[in-house]
Amino acid sequence: MDDQQVEEFRQTVLQYYQLSGRHDLPWRLPEPGGVFDPYKILVSEVMLQQTQVGRVVPKFAAFTRQFPSLTALARASLAEVLQAWSGLGYNRRAKFLWQCAQAVAATHGGQLPQTARGLVALPGIGPNTAGAVLAYAYNKPVVFIETNIRTVFIYHFFAGQQAVADKDILDLVARTLPDDARTWYWALMDYGSHLKQTVGNLNTLSKHYTKQSRFEGSRRQIRGQVLKILGGQPATLAALRSSIADERLESVLADLAAEGLVGRSHGCYHLADVL
Repeated sequence: MDDQQVEEFRQTVLQYYQLSGRHDLPWRLPEPGGVFDPYKILVSEVMLQQTQVGRVVPKFAAFTRQFPSLTALARASLAEVLQAWSGLGYNRRAKFLWQCAQAVAATHGGQLPQTARGLVALPGIGPNTAGAVLAYAYNKPVVFIETNIRTVFIYHFFAGQQAVADKDILDLVARTLPDDARTWYWALMDYGSHLKQTVGNLNTLSKHYTKQSRFEGSRRQIRGQVLKILGGQPATLAALRSSIADERLESVLADLAAEGLVGRSHGCYHLADVL
């Protein structure tokens, strides 16, 4: 790829963003003074994992009102966090976020680290989430990948190929990264979302693609039902069975207990640390 090809590619992505980008997403709006809150960026990135933007927007607003900072989140109980998360699914993400807040409060004075190494040392933060926080919060020229970014690069540079490796895509991400990393990654995200809707899921051409399991009738659905019920009040196994008629209920409860999301006392199941 020569300099002209890089520039043409950038123009294609940025022109789409300028005309059709999602400029009003709440986590893309700066705080007073023009800065971006790394905590809100982190919350949005964790919520957006395997969850559509339309479902995240109202949850993000409610969650950040209830827990406006990492310190506030760290002071909350896990049960409160799980209740606020209810409806998003993949509830382990809520626990990881809560554990992350506690770790930051204990060892970083309530401030997220500004290095990839420091971020990935925290619970629930992997290299791609760390890269997103650094790019969006601090406009640092980091290199990372996720499904929308992968879609853009497969569409433009790996058309028709199979088992495309992320390391090959990341090389191109690095070569095309402009100075304004924040705007560039926003543009890649929106353009990638557009391509998914118009040309299909090109991530199936990725070496690292794993098809998401069906939600309806899945253990994930049962987990969500259990946590929603227990978010209202503790419940006996019999009460849970009356609402969830599925033979996998007890094994799901065992999984949730092993993950520290629910407990049991006095014959009732309850959200973690709610007695």
